[in-house]
Parts: sequence; C-alpha cells; structure tokens
Amino acid sequence: MKSQGFSQELLDGRPVIGICNTWSELTNCNRHMRELAEHVKRGVLMAGGFPLEFPVTSLGEPLMRPTTMMFRNLVSMDVEETIRGNPIDGVVLLAGCDKTTPAVLMGAASCAVPTILVSGGPMLNGRFRGRSLGSGTDMFKLDEEYRTGRISRSELDAAEAAMSRSAGSCMTMGTASTMASLGEAMGIGLPMNGSIPAVDSRRAVLAEASGKRAVELVRQNITISSILTRAAFENAVRVNGAIGGSTNAVVHLLALAGRLGVDFTLEDWDRLGRDVPTLVDLKPSGRFLMEEFFDAGGLPVVMKRIENLLNLDAPAVEGGTIGERIVEARCWNDEVIRTLSNPLTAQGGIMVLKGSLAPDGAIIKPSAASQHLMQHRGPAMVFENAEDMRARIDDPDLDVDADTILVLKNAGPRGYPGMPEVGTMSLPRKLLQQGITDLIRISDARMSGTAFGTVILHVSPEAAIGGPLALVRTGDMIIVDAAGRRLDLDVSAAEIERRRSAFVPPPPRYHRGYGRLFIDHVQQADKGVDFDFLVGGSGTPPSKVSF
Repeated sequence: MKSQGFSQELLDGRPVIGICNTWSELTNCNRHMRELAEHVKRGVLMAGGFPLEFPVTSLGEPLMRPTTMMFRNLVSMDVEETIRGNPIDGVVLLAGCDKTTPAVLMGAASCAVPTILVSGGPMLNGRFRGRSLGSGTDMFKLDEEYRTGRISRSELDAAEAAMSRSAGSCMTMGTASTMASLGEAMGIGLPMNGSIPAVDSRRAVLAEASGKRAVELVRQNITISSILTRAAFENAVRVNGAIGGSTNAVVHLLALAGRLGVDFTLEDWDRLGRDVPTLVDLKPSGRFLMEEFFDAGGLPVVMKRIENLLNLDAPAVEGGTIGERIVEARCWNDEVIRTLSNPLTAQGGIMVLKGSLAPDGAIIKPSAASQHLMQHRGPAMVFENAEDMRARIDDPDLDVDADTILVLKNAGPRGYPGMPEVGTMSLPRKLLQQGITDLIRISDARMSGTAFGTVILHVSPEAAIGGPLALVRTGDMIIVDAAGRRLDLDVSAAEIERRRSAFVPPPPRYHRGYGRLFIDHVQQADKGVDFDFLVGGSGTPPSKVSF
C-alpha cells in the first residue's frame, strides 16, 4: 500500500472503506462515476476513514448483449468476492444503469458489511423542438413514427441526440430511477438519492455525505442486513406502486431478499401493492420527468403522502427511522407528485396474475396499461422466439387485429438466456397505421422500465423448460382478468396434455463458460432469477485481515 503513496497515518487503524465503482465508457449512464467517487473519498477522509476505490464489471443496458440481466448475478459475485478477499470494513456502492444497482446490493448483502448506496442520478430532461423527451419512453414512440413514415431517419437521429444530453441514467421512471428510488425508500441510500440529477452539484454533496456516513456505519457496526429488513422490503413494494416504478424491481428485490434470508415472495408484491395509488405523474405512466420530480420534493414527499401504508419505524442508513426522515417533507408541485385525492391511477401496485398459462405467476404494471384491455379474451398470435417476432411483426399479411394477443416464447431466464427486455414487442405496422396503439402482449421476458402498454411479463415457468407458455399456438384463446388476477389458456386439458407429451425443449444457446453456468443454475422469475447456489445462508461477514 505504501508503494501507492499512502502514508503510515492512513494505515494505522482507520476504517477501510471500499468504494465499489461501476464506471465504464461502455456504460454511458455511469460515465461520471469516477468524478463522483472523488467526492465519496473526500467524505471518508473527513470522517477519519481510509478510502480505497475498486472497479467491478459494469452493465450498460444500451450496448450489452445478449442482455445485461444475464450478467447481474456475475457482477454480484464480483462485488462479493472483492469484499471478501480484501481487508474492507465497509463499502460505498456507486451504481446507476439498470442492473448495476441490484447487482452491487446483492453482492454486498452476501457479505453482511456496513453498506451505503450512492446512485449516479438521472440525466437532464431531453428537449427537442419545443417538447420534452423522456429516454426510452419517447424513443419507443418516435420509433413507431419512423416505422410508419411520419418522421425521417434524420429527425429520429436528431431527437435521440436531444434526448441524451448529459451524464446520468434514464430521466423517466425507468428501472434505473426506480431502483435508485427504492434504495432510498428502503433506507440504504440517503434522502434524495433517487432524484438529484446526475450533473447537479448537490449529487456530489450527497456522495460526500455518504462517504462520511460509511465510516460511522463501520464504527457503529451497522450492517446492510440491519437496514434491509422485511419492513424495508414492504416499504419498497408500496413506494414502487406510488411512483409507478419499473416491473424489473420485482425480480431484483426478490433476488436481494433471497441473499439476505428475508422472507419475501412474489405474492407479497401483489398483496402489499393492492390499493396503492400512483401519485407520481412521470413517464412512462404519466407526463413529467425526473428533474420535475426532484424539484417537486422527490421521494420524501411521496412517502409522506402514503405514510399510513409504510413501516415508519424501519431504520434509515443515516440513523433514526424512515418516519423521522420524512416528517418535514413538503411538496412544491402537486401536478408532478399528486395528492391522494387526485392520483394518476387508483391502482398503482404491480399485479400478479396466475392461472393455467402462468401457474407460478406473471406480472403486469397497471399504471402503464390500457384499462380497456385489463379484462379481455382474444386469439393468440405466437412468436417462437425474439428473432421470429422481429422477422414477422411488420409482415402485412400477419393475421392480427385489435383483439389479438401477441405471445412471445423462449425469452425467459434459461430460454434466451438472461430474460431480455423484449416483452414490450413492437406493435405490427399494419395496426399502427390503423391507429391502434396498444395490444395485450404476453411473454416470459422482461420489459424496459421506460416502456408502456398492456404487457404481461415474467410468465413462470418459462417456455424453455416446458411451462404452459410453450404449448400455446396461434389462434388459441387467452383470457386476461386483471381484477381477478387470472391468466388462462382457454384450451381443453386433454389438448394441453397432448401438446405437452410432444414438447421438445429448445437446445441451449451456451455450452461453456459463464453462459453455461447461468443456464444450469438460474432460478425462475418468481424466485428473482438469482443463482440457486447464492440464495440464503450467504450473509456472513468476510474474514478480516488487518494491515
């Protein structure tokens, strides 16, 4: 350590604070993390600690293939083994793009060390020709305009550039902003962690304060498991409904709970989320973006407005409780953060559907869905995989209409593998040209947190392992009853058994390396898509080696 220029004073008994950095030029959302780490270091030094920054694999949603979800568990292992293998007393987790937040939290959870989360923050609002653009959400809409000839390629490119104009993650309530907000709601991140823009100087101040607090956590022996309790997970589910949060939060929190040994299941998402109104009027569910959310008062205001639903005595990482954190929260814009008497949607929580098509569950985000499709019976148009869907979706002879239900198979944890964000499925061009803007879509895949529509996801068991989804054929009638929490294939039991006896699983796409490890050990969506050998019992602290 002295070869790096560290003095003896730094090496004599100070708490060692690891700064886990997910910076990468391949992860545009996290490109400012090296600068943010310097502010964390300053806070650690101010509190009398010894900061040591370390890199881990970074997951960039726009570029990484086949999908970042396939590598979430790998990053969690990277984080865990780095903490275990080095004399680190506490850790500050720097995260931004979608999967980096759950990955680093899962890794730290498996080590039971004092931990604090610092998110990179959302990018500035997109602005283009007098209108605000939200990353992901408006790009999906612009892509539909381009595919139907309403805008040119040069106009699409110009809008994209105007949409992505600063460091930071999506400024919609996508998965990145959702997970940053839920980290705040669960108490593992400081107040306003979820909403301060990435390039705002107050993000740097929050990073400094987090570095200082990390040292105090070590001295007080406050570990991650003492913050992320069952009460914290319950709060997260209800807050997710109130902010119109991403469906991806479901698998991430299930996996995190599994690492901590917290009793938390898919059914909890439905039970706890019932009757939670969506108050935050943000894209993709609403109108505004993260800058307006921050200016309106951020997550403390949301939590204050639903405080009767929350565990207010849940601990907060800065000390004290969640209730004490929000006691003085005040709203500065009731349009952005609505009141309970004027919600964006009355039912905001994630709905869990079960039935003959999804025995172990599937999910839908009601705040982003079309209400007229939440109770529907229609014929299936089946795509065997994502490649089949892309090849045929714009075929003018595709036999679809407004009642059709698009069904995508073999996009689940093992089938793809990695469960990509293809569940949204582009609408057929012929229907877009008719003015149809939504169809029911069903798959074992995920969807981007920035996406919208009546999309049923995470169907479990998945098609690749012989779940009922594998047996659906074009023309089969499917019944969706969101209010009754049902998803059924309207085909006789005898016919289903005949099809099941003829089922042949698709060949695995990987035969070696991490891909093979993933296929062999990944759990289904209803369990969080973690590896079976990482669940439960791993929350033990690393052995300490002093300098």
